[in-house]
Amino acid sequence: MDAQPFESDLDFALRLQFQEAIDASMAPQPSSAPAAAPKRSRTHDQMVAGTITRFPDDNRRYKFAKTVKSFGEESSTSRIRVYFKGLVSKEKCEIRNMIMAGIGVALCDPKGNLIFEMRKPLLGNGFSKLGAEAKALIEALNAATSMNLERITLYCDNFTFYRFVSGRWPVRQRKMKDLMNQVKTLQGKFAYCNSKYVLRSDIKHAFKLAKDAIESNCRLTLYETCVICMEDTDVNQMFSVKNCLHRYCFSCMKQHVEVKLREAQMPKCPHLGCKTEIDSESCEDFLTPKLFELLRQHIKEAATPVTERVYCPNKWCSFLMTKSEVFDLAKKERIHLSGARKCLKCSSLFCINCRVLWHHNLTCSDYKSKKYNSSNEDAKLKDLASKNLWRQCSKCNHMVELFHGCHHITCRCGYEFCYKCGAEWKNRRATCSCPLFEENHLLYRGYIHEDEFEEDDFEEGDFEEDDIDFEDEEDEGFYGFDLNFN
Repeated sequence: MDAQPFESDLDFALRLQFQEAIDASMAPQPSSAPAAAPKRSRTHDQMVAGTITRFPDDNRRYKFAKTVKSFGEESSTSRIRVYFKGLVSKEKCEIRNMIMAGIGVALCDPKGNLIFEMRKPLLGNGFSKLGAEAKALIEALNAATSMNLERITLYCDNFTFYRFVSGRWPVRQRKMKDLMNQVKTLQGKFAYCNSKYVLRSDIKHAFKLAKDAIESNCRLTLYETCVICMEDTDVNQMFSVKNCLHRYCFSCMKQHVEVKLREAQMPKCPHLGCKTEIDSESCEDFLTPKLFELLRQHIKEAATPVTERVYCPNKWCSFLMTKSEVFDLAKKERIHLSGARKCLKCSSLFCINCRVLWHHNLTCSDYKSKKYNSSNEDAKLKDLASKNLWRQCSKCNHMVELFHGCHHITCRCGYEFCYKCGAEWKNRRATCSCPLFEENHLLYRGYIHEDEFEEDDFEEGDFEEDDIDFEDEEDEGFYGFDLNFN
């Protein structure tokens, strides 16, 4: 029912055209023939006529209008304005500042009406400002080519890049030269392509599009690849080592710090050859409270000279202090007993000379002469050390246990020795003939064969306390007992 008026209008228009053709044929011909139509117009008319005959009747009216409009856009009097902008800026994305790049493209007709726009973030690293401008122009020329435009004018607010586009300045940088070659190839596809240098305010729409592209990219969840585990990790879960700025995921850093603490070493940056020490305060995000406290103790220990270190002899404490700290506390609390000091953590009294718990009513010489240091508990400790093959550092009397790895031991006092026989290591080389490894120490004690469990048996939270074995072994003497055996 709705199609009948439309068909009637077409029939009426055809009759009018037919009548006009008859009237024109009956009119007297002028004495001089009219000038021939331009070749391009005749060619286009033939193309339009051929195209119309191929359209179905019900779509012919719409297609005809669209084809005529296309020709009008490509006419010699119509130059499309092409505005483009490439931006590179430092933006605060999530938790850190990042260099971001984006482009904006706007195409307008001669009257300034917007006919096309595009914004796009540039992914990757190392974009220069000129490189971003070239990328923006390439996208703009590709858009104009896809729209079958033939006559365009490029508007640019970067003077250096304008000189490159216009060919007035040579391009010497290799990557930039490759981009400009792409620009020249695309420019050759247009019948007319000119460039103009304008102010930033003249391309404000393209500038805004580029800015919006950068901001939208910042709002996305950013991921970064950890170079240790090669996993894509949320940037919020990446740890940055201060000073050297090497970045690793929390999981890898936790394992790295834990292993170094097991070996009684100060954790440093995992990057090969990097010697930057890890700041304890920055590790609080990924370490458990007990590991974090242990790391702080190791950092304090490394910063304290060996002669100034004082450890609480209470086997349940072993808190590290300095001589000046225990002296100031004894003075503050008015401890008048000769040689008596108080632990800053557990408040146990101990002898600063003998480094044992306070021997009441006994002088240091009486205590040693009566061999109270060889009490039942100490005898049990010696027997336990002998059965478990623990080794005592000959320099500081620190007791260590080889958990896994080679026989090369670096004590917390810095002394290096062989765990097998106790001989000193010099210049990172053994002075004995003991083997470097033993098979029973090559495998980590906590090793579990992969066939013994399935992934589904664990939940995400089960691995957050994967240092339980390590924490329990603290009390077994892995880090040693500060006891002096005389």
